[in-house]
Amino acid sequence: MRRTRRPAAACLTLAPLTTALLLALPAMAQEAPKLESVTVTAERRAENIKDVPSSVSTISGETLDVLNSSGQDVRVLSGRVPSLNIESSFGRAFPRFYIRGYGNTDFRLNASQPVSLIYDDVVQENPILKGFPAFDLERIEVLAGPQGTLFGRNTPAGVVKFNSVRPSQKQEGYFSAGYGSDNAVNLEGAFNLPLSGAWSARVSLLSQQRDDWVHNTKASGTQDIEGYRDRAVRLQALYEPSKDFSALFNLHNRDLSGSARLFRANIIQPGSNHLVDGFDPDKVSLDGINEQTLSNTGGSMRLKWGLPGMALYSITGYETLSSFSRGDVDGGFGAAFLGNDDPAPIPFPSETSDALRGHSQWSQEFRLESATEAPLQWQTGLYFFKEKYRMLSANYDSTTAGNPQTGNTITTTQKNDAWAVFGSLSYAVSPRLKLRGGLRYTHDKKELSTAPDASLDSSAGLALETNNSKTNWDASATYAVTPDVNVYARVATGFRAGSIQPASAFAPMSSAAPETNTSYEAGVKADLFDRRARLSASVFRYTVKDQQLTAVGGTDNANILVSAKKAQGQGVEMNLTAYLTDNLLLGLSGSYNHTKIKDGDLQVRGCAICTITDPAGTLPGTYKLDGNPLPNAPKWIGNVNLRYSVPTDSGEWYVFTDWSYRSKVNFFLYESKEFTGKSLLEGGLRLGYIWGNGKYEAAVFGRNITDKVVATGAIDFNNLTGFINEPRTWGASFKATF
Repeated sequence: MRRTRRPAAACLTLAPLTTALLLALPAMAQEAPKLESVTVTAERRAENIKDVPSSVSTISGETLDVLNSSGQDVRVLSGRVPSLNIESSFGRAFPRFYIRGYGNTDFRLNASQPVSLIYDDVVQENPILKGFPAFDLERIEVLAGPQGTLFGRNTPAGVVKFNSVRPSQKQEGYFSAGYGSDNAVNLEGAFNLPLSGAWSARVSLLSQQRDDWVHNTKASGTQDIEGYRDRAVRLQALYEPSKDFSALFNLHNRDLSGSARLFRANIIQPGSNHLVDGFDPDKVSLDGINEQTLSNTGGSMRLKWGLPGMALYSITGYETLSSFSRGDVDGGFGAAFLGNDDPAPIPFPSETSDALRGHSQWSQEFRLESATEAPLQWQTGLYFFKEKYRMLSANYDSTTAGNPQTGNTITTTQKNDAWAVFGSLSYAVSPRLKLRGGLRYTHDKKELSTAPDASLDSSAGLALETNNSKTNWDASATYAVTPDVNVYARVATGFRAGSIQPASAFAPMSSAAPETNTSYEAGVKADLFDRRARLSASVFRYTVKDQQLTAVGGTDNANILVSAKKAQGQGVEMNLTAYLTDNLLLGLSGSYNHTKIKDGDLQVRGCAICTITDPAGTLPGTYKLDGNPLPNAPKWIGNVNLRYSVPTDSGEWYVFTDWSYRSKVNFFLYESKEFTGKSLLEGGLRLGYIWGNGKYEAAVFGRNITDKVVATGAIDFNNLTGFINEPRTWGASFKATF
């Protein structure tokens, strides 16, 4: 099945729609069914989302199934909850997360991110680990930062938490199959295996693949691009001999092969952020090799002992991965100095590869918590983390037949050891008022060294070590205005340890000191109209000191770490779920984030042919950043889901549509007309039928149904190179539960 493209546009304004729907709810919801309670583990305990004194959003159930229907990777979660943005310059690997505009654009394999991803209680520190597929999940939780007390690794911007469906003694499972555009095949399944005695197991499988849909018009280089084959498996075993002890074992693996991120030279119109006239997403002109492979294996052991009045947990995690990604970074062919000017000049060829080898990550947590109904509840624990790996970088000559490697493969080794001690208390002052507070001390040490090579800029050395410690805290209060309405306030701090980037041929080794974040937040959470609607809303303001930023590209083609004295963000967030009628369910969310870099001395180099709007710096080719927004930080994010069902004697017909919007973003630290990403609105549609008491479902679907095409990122070489969003897809699926 092949895609067909045609220009389309759509718009969505959420504020008037929200007002109208809230006014209509009392009249429309009199006979509507009730919403189920949402239980989360945002504070490491299972509790109603309404009682958590911070901004928490969830994705689960049918919504998650719909988003996964076209085989997209974790980037499909971007914009589905307030303040969440996800992008990547590595394709299906290496997602970069931003919460409330706070993230990191660094594309190096040892990049440190301020948003932590926790998969089944184990931190996924390396950014490539964060791309593990989201399948057979109970729910996804997005916790706005800082989360510096209860979670173990770099969480000043927040946490994205994946929780897999656990094994049980029920003999049940499901299987789903989908087929779509470009011969995309998506297979997913899971089943429980009740074993003898106190043992049970669950097997979860995922297989996704798509044909290449972009053709290279040049005879050199990779001819067809943008296909993939992604496989993942998760095996869990649960041992529960009594209520006083349980052991959950997890083993998982992912194997990915296909295309690296596809860069496209000269696709942005000079002086604007429009794509060039006649831009064809299905074609490129390259002379480089494009390929990507990734293998990730990991496991965990979660033990729980029930003790008098308390419970003890031990969570042990191990991850290892190997990856290789090679791409034509200049996005074109030839070079200007070779006389190439068709269709537009490439200043210099750039074909590179990055690989991760010898990776291992160990983590261990011991946590002791109260297990009584007393007004005072507590948690305390120890956390240990150890990681090491090698990064291999190489360059290739795209202008010579066979694309031979030029020079040596550069090897960089990094080690990271950390430990922490933490504790938290909550006290019910009265049936309506609950106070909480937490404290964490963290020690973090990194060692990085690069093997000497004549091609490197060794002016700042080739080895460096960081050694940082920090104490973080948080305090919050929740007050029940009524049994169904809670208000809360929270003050919290966060910390990200110092970072190091190795030397390259274009830039010396660079480092950034630790950054700290202080956040103030207040909000309301309510179940409305006898639990036929659920609303949460919050306001926040945060200040980051010594924020670690990455200056990419510029006239010297550098990738270096810099620090801003201060960055600030503030805004509002909202989530609404409501039955408008018995058969019409609404999900509506939105956020406004205003971010700003506040450092009058910070300046970076910029693109030589861009229309840069920042004031010039003190050095030639540099520009001041004071007042600029943080990169990839949209001011507005909105999402709306509508599900309408038509019951029949034998089943149910339904239509589900979802629309996600983000406003424009700045790709780099400096501001320019060309590298300001346009706003993006993408919609999905699903028509289906459910029968057999909910056991069977058949559906047809479309993703990005308006066929919106925009640049979602860029490479700051002097040839206006960019990459675009995922194409429109159509398909059909079938799901059976048993």
